[in-house]
Amino acid sequence: MVWMLIIFGILFFLFSKVFVPKLGGTIEAREDRISGDIAAARKMKEESEAQAAAVAQEVAQARAQAQKLAGDAKAKAKGESAVRQAEEEAKLAKSLAAAEVRIFEARDKALSQVAGIASDTAEAIVAKLTGKAASAAELKAAAKA
Repeated sequence: MVWMLIIFGILFFLFSKVFVPKLGGTIEAREDRISGDIAAARKMKEESEAQAAAVAQEVAQARAQAQKLAGDAKAKAKGESAVRQAEEEAKLAKSLAAAEVRIFEARDKALSQVAGIASDTAEAIVAKLTGKAASAAELKAAAKA
């Protein structure tokens, strides 16, 4: 029984002074490493969140700038279109005015010829019906009536 006490004492001494401190040191080192890894992970998470926020802000700025550029381009195109439309309308109005002048001239020319044609027709009708040629004064008087 004494030999069991001696072995127990030796084992107790070895465990308390050698094995447990080494095991405790290993556990403590592992806890420190885990704590360090957790702290590093938190730091990386904060950095990634900050970078994500910065990227989101840059995307928002780029989107706003793109919308502004698109709006400016649309306004510019609309302005250019309005200018071209005004130019075309002016050309069309000028062409229309020239066409109206030509129409009025053709109408006036046709109306001036109608009087001569009416006079000639009246003279031919009078000559056919009466057998006599009518004088120019009689034809003018008949045309006015």
